[in-house]
Amino acid sequence: MGQVTVYSGVERRRRWSDEQKRALIDAAFAPDAIVAEVARVADVRPSQIYRWRRDLYGTGHAGAGFAPVVVSADARDVAPASSPPPAMLVEVGGSVVRIAADAPAKLVTAVLRSLAR
Repeated sequence: MGQVTVYSGVERRRRWSDEQKRALIDAAFAPDAIVAEVARVADVRPSQIYRWRRDLYGTGHAGAGFAPVVVSADARDVAPASSPPPAMLVEVGGSVVRIAADAPAKLVTAVLRSLAR
């Protein structure tokens, strides 16, 4: 027979202060951090950390969002004139990716992995 945990008393929900929530959010979204691992250590669900981030910082939290993308039907089309020239052009399966010199390595890796699939 498996183990059964019985919670007694009136209060069984944990209460997290805003400081504790912010500390978990900072840890979960630090470079090279994995939200699921931070959540597991804190004994919460990953969705709870995302919810706290949205509740505390709103939808415009730094680090959350999308990178600008230009989609073109013709591979010879160039990025807008206001953009600096790309440092690298990568062709994968008929798609062309223009990578700026200052592009974050994680973003470049994620884009190239998604194209390789």
